[in-house]
Amino acid sequence: MDGKEAAQALFEAGKSILETKWKVESGKIKIEKSSAFRAARLLEKLQVHLDEWYKFYKGYDPLFSWWVPEPYEKTQKSIEELVIIIKEKLVGIGKDDKDAIVGDPIGREGLLADLDSEMIPYTPEELIEIGEKEYTWCEAEMKKASKELGYGEKWRDALEYVKTLYVPPGKQTELVRDLSQEVIDHVTKYDLVTVPPIAAECWRMYMITPEAQRANPFFLGGTFMQVAYPTNTMDHEWKMMSMRGNNIHFSRSTVFHELIPGHHLQYHYMARHRPYRRLFWTPFSIEGWALYWEMLLWDDEKFPKTTENRIGMLFWRMHRCARIIFSVKFHLREMTPQECIDFLVEKVGHERSTAEGEVRRSFSGGYSPLYQAGYMLGALQLYALRREIVSEGKMTEKQYHDRVLKAGPMQIEFLRALIKNEKVSRDFETRWRFYEER
Repeated sequence: MDGKEAAQALFEAGKSILETKWKVESGKIKIEKSSAFRAARLLEKLQVHLDEWYKFYKGYDPLFSWWVPEPYEKTQKSIEELVIIIKEKLVGIGKDDKDAIVGDPIGREGLLADLDSEMIPYTPEELIEIGEKEYTWCEAEMKKASKELGYGEKWRDALEYVKTLYVPPGKQTELVRDLSQEVIDHVTKYDLVTVPPIAAECWRMYMITPEAQRANPFFLGGTFMQVAYPTNTMDHEWKMMSMRGNNIHFSRSTVFHELIPGHHLQYHYMARHRPYRRLFWTPFSIEGWALYWEMLLWDDEKFPKTTENRIGMLFWRMHRCARIIFSVKFHLREMTPQECIDFLVEKVGHERSTAEGEVRRSFSGGYSPLYQAGYMLGALQLYALRREIVSEGKMTEKQYHDRVLKAGPMQIEFLRALIKNEKVSRDFETRWRFYEER
């Protein structure tokens, strides 16, 4: 590395950054918020790469260490200042505003490319239609449950009642333990899936910090269980929204989604069977599996369900329908983040804080554009495949579920071909239209 040339390059870059900063401050650069937000994130990534490059040579190359430190420090500071100015002037996010949600919509062509990659033969508009049809079914079932509780067809009132059924502070972890044992006992007793003793007995539990609950207001799972509940440091309004949003009956569905037979069991098998297939990780396979079990246990007449339990299960199912609708519409530029939040509050019955956390999580950049739609669509794929395999008598319930777990993650149309022993050519194109309206 030529230290003098590197220093000159950094010096020139610094001048260019200062010029760009001036143009942004003076209003000479005007672009869409989403494009500006993308630029700010790319600059933040550039800072990381620049720091890695600098530390590789600093102290080890004497001429580099003589020439580069001063222009490097100035350039890094200039990038940091440019990011702040872009966010403030072009995106509308203040320096200390941690709650702002912007997102980066990819447009219809971007969605079509992602759908092709996931082997989903539907257009974005058809996905929205599927989400709306599934939501209509959920709403009809909500009204039935609402009538049973004496609220008539005012299902939102019934939902508000269920939200008041939360455990006292300090008891949430005990609730999680009891709910997990209930569903483990059920799937084992009725031979629905193989649950190795080590998977049933060895799982860890952590509490989600108040800061993390801003983006993840509900439980998380996988190799361990992360539990959401208010802490003494939260203000009163936030405490109440967290308790209501993580009530007993919402938590029940979340536990078997995150633990067994959901993600924890799934990750147990992924570590032991064909781990190389983790390369083909997809939300349609991972999240679809966990939601599929919510659907299956809803259908299972042997699985105990009070009316309040059913409302909790339906809340999450409506939530996944809404995820298809708002996430696809956002990427089609038909909804803003604020409209997505309002949609979750009005159509699903979210607390406003949990709706904000959901939308923040969806569009913060940590998840792929189709991730939120992958829950319901992946579950519907596995449900349709079960109909072809189990309902037709080709496998038992347990054989089917074990086969899916041992196959590892992949696009579900490929899983279907694998289970049905169908050959897949190199020029294979997606064609399985799996959705069947109720």
